[in-house]
Amino acid sequence: MTKSQIVTGIDIGTDSIKILTVRKGIDSGEIQEVSFFDKVKSAGVQKGRIQNPNEVGKKILDLITKAERKFDGEKLDEVYVNINGSRVEMIPSQETILVARANGKVTVEDADRAMLQVQEKIMPSLTNKEILSVYPKEWILDEEGDIKNPVGLQGYKLKLDALVSTCFYTDKENISQALAMADIECDEHTIIASTIADARAILSPELKELGVAIVNIGSGTTSVIIYQEGKLVNSTIFPLGSSNITNDIAIGFKTEIEIAEKIKQQFGCCFSDQRNVSKKKIDFDLDSGIKHSIDEDDSSFRKKIEIDGKPKKKVVAEKVKKPQNCFSFYEKDLKKIIEARVSEILELTGREISRSVRSGSLPGGVILIGGGAKLPGIIDMAKKEYNLPCRLGYAKNFSGLDKDPAFVTVCGLVSDELESEDSGTPPKPGGLGGWLRKLIEMLKNFIP
Repeated sequence: MTKSQIVTGIDIGTDSIKILTVRKGIDSGEIQEVSFFDKVKSAGVQKGRIQNPNEVGKKILDLITKAERKFDGEKLDEVYVNINGSRVEMIPSQETILVARANGKVTVEDADRAMLQVQEKIMPSLTNKEILSVYPKEWILDEEGDIKNPVGLQGYKLKLDALVSTCFYTDKENISQALAMADIECDEHTIIASTIADARAILSPELKELGVAIVNIGSGTTSVIIYQEGKLVNSTIFPLGSSNITNDIAIGFKTEIEIAEKIKQQFGCCFSDQRNVSKKKIDFDLDSGIKHSIDEDDSSFRKKIEIDGKPKKKVVAEKVKKPQNCFSFYEKDLKKIIEARVSEILELTGREISRSVRSGSLPGGVILIGGGAKLPGIIDMAKKEYNLPCRLGYAKNFSGLDKDPAFVTVCGLVSDELESEDSGTPPKPGGLGGWLRKLIEMLKNFIP
């Protein structure tokens, strides 16, 4: 039997916390079985950032306990968790090193050293921030560029152009504290940026090479990650999401947040053509959740009286019994509220895409994911805003989770990178790799 390990992903979101446990082949890395999935209402998280680690820790502990019961108390081998929020940033950095070997052959140690130095270069500017990972954009060897992996090539000057993923120090500490409550140890590999997890779940090497963007419309945040010619070009997170739509509905209709959320879930949609907007009045039964509506433009709501086979002009409107405990609103007003906020979200992400890549250079288009991407009509709006092909994205090879764009991030947390050069697993200050680590350990022996 093929050896396997239990791998768990925990997606900490503003609205919910999700857990996914799978069995993966140790040698192949392939997912053999989706073993456990659950989600709970989130607490202590605002705009994707943990504000109360104790509240989040209790939720995680509850989910982990349920998952371990599935395996008869067997310890979960590996646990990965996402980090989200507008403080997660990609910072460009470049550095050049001299190849160590006399024959000019580039080794893994040379690549590790370059990865380390692009981090050290930006360290002085990282006030209250920590480095998560380094993602190479381009290796340049003796002025020859467009190299994806320099190891094994010959040259003397090796330059690395990279993006360094950083986060706010307290955000990482809060995640560590929350995980500690569930007895989960946190190291440099445990925490993964949400945008990177999204890319792991749905992007193939072919799509990255073609050029593609992912827009994740979550509850408290909206993120965009862009690949072109197989390279990570940019990743940004905005503190704006579908919960803002709910807030807008609550303010516009002067009602409670809970009612506004129900209205959004049941009747929310986007539109781009004013001519197609009906004047339908909706009476929403707050007790049963059933809607009763009258469309002032719909002739089916009118009874024609015929005399001698000819219809008379007089019409009588049908009477619809109004529920006692109901909330009434016009459909066109709801669509206007939703469209205004969705337009803002699409404009923000659209500007980021335009700023990062040349016009028309993303043949792979834009893939929309997240709970907010499920709004009817949003794909048509996105096509007009981005002027690019757009579609919904789903995580593949995850039975039961491959039909909902809101589950992409948690699936990406348990997925392996499809390309080793994009793994973003660099040596880190305090956790160095290769000969440099050995040298530092040796020098420590001479320190009194």
